[in-house]
Amino acid sequence: MTNINPDISLPRGVSDFLPEAAAKIGYIEAKIRRVFELWGFRRVITPKLEYEDVMAIGLGEELKGKSYRFDDRQTGRLLAFPPDITPQIARIVATRLNGWPLPHRISYNGRVLRQTEIQTGRSREIFQSGVELIGLDSPEADAEMIAMAVEAMQGLGFEDFKIDLGQVEFCRGVMAASGLLGKPLTELQEAVSRKDSSAVARILAENSVPENSRREISALPRLFGGREVLAAARQVASNDRSIAALDNLCAVLDILDIHGVSDYLTIDLGETRGLEYHTGLTFEGFVTGMGEPVCSGGRYDNLTARYGFHAPATGFTFNVLSLLQALERRPEVEACTARDFLLFNCRDDRREALEVARLLRSKGCTTARDIIRREYDSSLEYARRMNIRCMLVIGDEADNGMYRAVRIHDGKTQLFSRTALESEELITFIEQGQGD
Repeated sequence: MTNINPDISLPRGVSDFLPEAAAKIGYIEAKIRRVFELWGFRRVITPKLEYEDVMAIGLGEELKGKSYRFDDRQTGRLLAFPPDITPQIARIVATRLNGWPLPHRISYNGRVLRQTEIQTGRSREIFQSGVELIGLDSPEADAEMIAMAVEAMQGLGFEDFKIDLGQVEFCRGVMAASGLLGKPLTELQEAVSRKDSSAVARILAENSVPENSRREISALPRLFGGREVLAAARQVASNDRSIAALDNLCAVLDILDIHGVSDYLTIDLGETRGLEYHTGLTFEGFVTGMGEPVCSGGRYDNLTARYGFHAPATGFTFNVLSLLQALERRPEVEACTARDFLLFNCRDDRREALEVARLLRSKGCTTARDIIRREYDSSLEYARRMNIRCMLVIGDEADNGMYRAVRIHDGKTQLFSRTALESEELITFIEQGQGD
């Protein structure tokens, strides 16, 4: 028997984004992209597919395990959907831009796919908007990333947010000096990441660790907060690798003071998260009410070398869907989903309606004509459902050659001459009363 009700659902972890959500995503991406442009970054577009073995060169084990792979019937090679765009940028720089002068200031905007556990309910699709600054090994380059992240967050209207700074070399220096390997080291890293001081103490009690390292490790779960963290870290750090990491972090913070963004910063020297390719300063951006970071990044000096071109690098990316979750009910984001005009033509002749539509579009107004022949009230309801701000009635004999604008928000009407349509008077009318 034929199945008359086929399953047309989507796979778990992916979504359709309908016009209003898509408009909000576009608004967020455009705001971020403008900041990137103002800082001198140029956009590239990366492919949705790569050969798995080529892509794997730039991925750590964590991201390799989250990649979607399948056979290419044309070549017999294994293909994969990229789970992260940064390794793609590293490949492009090493293979396509290696004759160009440094530094490269590259921006990107795209979607990646990552395997997730079904029970987590997380999206498999990640919308990334980010930048990579390749060819500079300096605290100023790291500071530039953080200052850009702050500027973009401010541009999106956030006020209550923090950028949490870490330095993976500080933590790695402490771990290396301990002499721990294998399971004890993994358990220790996880305990430090959780800020679980009791678990850290238990692991130290169960293993032979030098006294200096024991003191460093015991302090890690407490090394988070403001600038006072740096002084506390200086008192316990005894290995050269961690001391050099502290010096680097202090140099970055001095430059961020000049950028004027220090009020948004916190420090976490016990941070062990971050992708495998990170080599220095890392950071994550958090907004109040959200447990997941909305942006993350850091230094990765060895990634392009995997593709045959050694260059220091730093960068970061925004998770656009996380930003959408934090912003979607903000008035300015809601406003981006609205369209300006729906034209309702009372005449059989469409010439005047098309001329008015062209005029309004030339002034930058989004304008649709209600081509379907229907009653006035039906068109008005259509405008309301489609989040159109104003219906402009054309050719109604009762209007004596004028155009009647109906403001959808409150139902108020006003007559305008053709000359008035060319002025700012009509725009002022449809903007009045918004937000009441």
